[in-house]
Amino acid sequence: MAKITKKQKEALAKYDKNTVYPLSEAAELVKKINYAGFDASVDMDIRLGVDPRKANQMVRGVVTLPHGSGKTVRVLVLCTPEKEEEAKEAGADYVGLDEYVEKIKGGWTDVDVVITTPNVMPKVGALGRILGPRGLMPNPKAGTVTMDIAKAVSEVKAGKIDFKVDKYGIVHVGIGKVSFDKEKIMDNAKELIQTIMRLKPAAAKGTYMRSIYMSSTMSPGIQVETKSVTL
Repeated sequence: MAKITKKQKEALAKYDKNTVYPLSEAAELVKKINYAGFDASVDMDIRLGVDPRKANQMVRGVVTLPHGSGKTVRVLVLCTPEKEEEAKEAGADYVGLDEYVEKIKGGWTDVDVVITTPNVMPKVGALGRILGPRGLMPNPKAGTVTMDIAKAVSEVKAGKIDFKVDKYGIVHVGIGKVSFDKEKIMDNAKELIQTIMRLKPAAAKGTYMRSIYMSSTMSPGIQVETKSVTL
């Protein structure tokens, strides 16, 4: 069993793992119990009352965080030459087509988001086995298959995030950094939760928002009172 460091002990002493905290307290506490020596991410794990194995209970969507995620998002745009300048001006980190298709086939996936245009999807579709498991496959519903490349790149750089419930019924999303002030963390959390609430499947029965936890990269999870976020 790993030895608990002094910093970890100090962090753990600041909260009660059996307490369910209002969002305002959780947003403040996640900053206090962070013991990482870097600007850790703030994450939310939301357990939903859905069965992801059933197509009519799948929860997937996009959310634009009001204050961004705090992360530097690396964007690859796969497009034909006439769209390349538009992509570069919008801030895309990598732009091209055939050369990047070949790089990805060779195992390169050093990006966070892939955006493409509909006319090159036949080429991009062949990369599904590589991009899919990494959550990088472009999707029209997520706005990453579009002719408006500039808008798509700008939104992603500004904090637009694609999320999907996993096979256990949990949505896991990074909503900021511990360096954010409490209000920014709260704003981002509320925007995410409200978006998920709007996506509630008609087929979902019983309690939809079952539990919400907030944590930083290396901290324990803080349970958040659902009504403090959903009201």
